[in-house]
Amino acid sequence: MGDTSTISGRSEPREFLDPSSLGLAAAAVAIRAGHITSEAYTAALLLRARTLAELNAFITIDETAVLAAARDADKARAAGSAALLLGVPLGVKDSYLTKGLPTSLGLDSLARFVPREDADAVRAIKGAGALVFGKNNLVEMSYGLTGHNERYGQVKNPHARDRVAGGSSSGSAASVAAGLVPASLGGDTVGSIRVPASFCGVVGFKPTTGRWPRNGVAPISHTLDTTGAFARSVEDCILLDQVVTGEQTAEFSDDGNDLRGVRLAFAPRQFLDLVDSEVEIRFREAVRQLRDAGAEVIEVDLGDDFNALIQTATWDIFAHETMGAISDFLRRHDVPTTFEAIYDGLKPQLRQAWGHIVLPGGAGAVSAEAYQTALNVSRPEIRRRLDKAFVAEGAQIILQPTTPCPAPLIEEQATVRVAGQDVSYLALANHTVSASSVGLPGISLPVGRSRAGLPLGLELDASVGSDRTLLVLARKIERVLGTASTAI
Repeated sequence: MGDTSTISGRSEPREFLDPSSLGLAAAAVAIRAGHITSEAYTAALLLRARTLAELNAFITIDETAVLAAARDADKARAAGSAALLLGVPLGVKDSYLTKGLPTSLGLDSLARFVPREDADAVRAIKGAGALVFGKNNLVEMSYGLTGHNERYGQVKNPHARDRVAGGSSSGSAASVAAGLVPASLGGDTVGSIRVPASFCGVVGFKPTTGRWPRNGVAPISHTLDTTGAFARSVEDCILLDQVVTGEQTAEFSDDGNDLRGVRLAFAPRQFLDLVDSEVEIRFREAVRQLRDAGAEVIEVDLGDDFNALIQTATWDIFAHETMGAISDFLRRHDVPTTFEAIYDGLKPQLRQAWGHIVLPGGAGAVSAEAYQTALNVSRPEIRRRLDKAFVAEGAQIILQPTTPCPAPLIEEQATVRVAGQDVSYLALANHTVSASSVGLPGISLPVGRSRAGLPLGLELDASVGSDRTLLVLARKIERVLGTASTAI
């Protein structure tokens, strides 16, 4: 029958091991211990990726190169390497520069652009022994929330092929949910990690803005952008955080599922104002479960105008910084195109949007005065409101539904229906935008399913710089709720 391997106390024939059953940490342990080889694991994931190619989760997979890298990892292990992610293949959003592997930014015109350098975060995972399995599909220039890409195809939700995967890190979320890779790097400006994580039923971690390196990743806004990750458990996000930041994990010890002494907050008037009824029901059930586990959960009120404040400020910053951020990135990294060429080649809907809000002469362009107001008046006020929960009330985490509804139908993605109302797809980021506005760390956890069997997400936000507290508490909450993700 062949060799047998013991993983998580379970003995299995090596060739029969289901690769999609392994999370990041488990795969790393299995390879380091010699229970599986990187080459066999990678080959099995490649087979799965071919089988599920209809999801459009990847733009580029160089099978020959990744298998060669896997064989090199196996040789390194035989020579004594014990690197944290040795031989584990990861997905990488195609907005990250990858040395020797095409980086399209989601654009047809850059389909054959091969960078001479890695983004800093890619360099970090490679330094820990990981392999770049392939480049994940995304919305063009990361400008969207549904996963539509005209050139490379709509990314489909692994739970329901007629549903969106979310965006802009659509392929990253879908590839983890479908078990094509155990984890993937993504990017988040107003919700581009957390929205697809919610829709695809995986864990999506957005660090404090600036905690993870952003160099070498195509930007939208230097104020709001952050790199981050998708995985199937909080434990795997903790491992990636250690690798990317270089910080040790000693502080991550915890005492199981006990939430006594943990203080959580939620703001029903602000974050349950426009959500589907089944989203609110599941959210309140999760709050009850956390209270039953010993947590103190308090209600706070962030003010009548809080939602309008964060929406206006964040989107003004988002739109005003795009042109300068992209132009600077192209120059610094020798990307063979210009902002003007990118604009001219965008799909019609996106070109129209850029013409309206991104170009300085657009009818909806944000004035310099409005931009400065967003930075210097609105953001400090948003921080002050949130400090009501974090400082005045002593909350360690603010809770809210990640998205106001489950994943919309692909055919209805421009205008989505939430709580009986037809609204713009931008409403999918109504909740994630609050953490983005002032750079808070946030994580979306799977929290059950809708009546139609679609994943629902629970967002946890912490104060700036409290990433480790967030991750430790998220791991406990994940255990209490019993909703760690498994591949489809």
